[in-house]
Amino acid sequence: MPNRILVSVEEGLEEPSWLKNIGPFMEKACQEASYDGQEISVLFCSDSFIQDLNKQYRNIDSPTDVLSFEDGEEYTDEEGKTWLCAGDIVISLDTLPKNSEYFKVTENNELKRLLVHGLLHLNGLDHGDEHVEEGKEPECEMLKIQKDILQKFEKDVLIG
Repeated sequence: MPNRILVSVEEGLEEPSWLKNIGPFMEKACQEASYDGQEISVLFCSDSFIQDLNKQYRNIDSPTDVLSFEDGEEYTDEEGKTWLCAGDIVISLDTLPKNSEYFKVTENNELKRLLVHGLLHLNGLDHGDEHVEEGKEPECEMLKIQKDILQKFEKDVLIG
């Protein structure tokens, strides 16, 4: 069964021209991460918005690149289909270009990384204190899976 991907932008922010590419990419990424019949929302926002969430839910008073909020509740839609709400992924549009520069990758590749990273967190995976570092192979399972998925979508263009 396909997944339901809901994509939105923080109220008041301009919608990026590439927003239409997120749903199809996420569906492919969901298949790679073994999601089936799940609902996932992706919200693109500002640094101030994600900083408020980071402070409220993680007690960290600074912006971050991506946050994931697991849900796990089931519901039946108006057509009688039952969905599992995997949760919400929140990505800062302000931090995306900063990360791209820091990691020396295109914004396209960084966006794919943030989406897959958020998706894996919704699947209950965690990387502890380990983070992606240039020239260093990941040691934890989550970051290894992330790398494998991203390699499969290396040629996908979200921001063109």
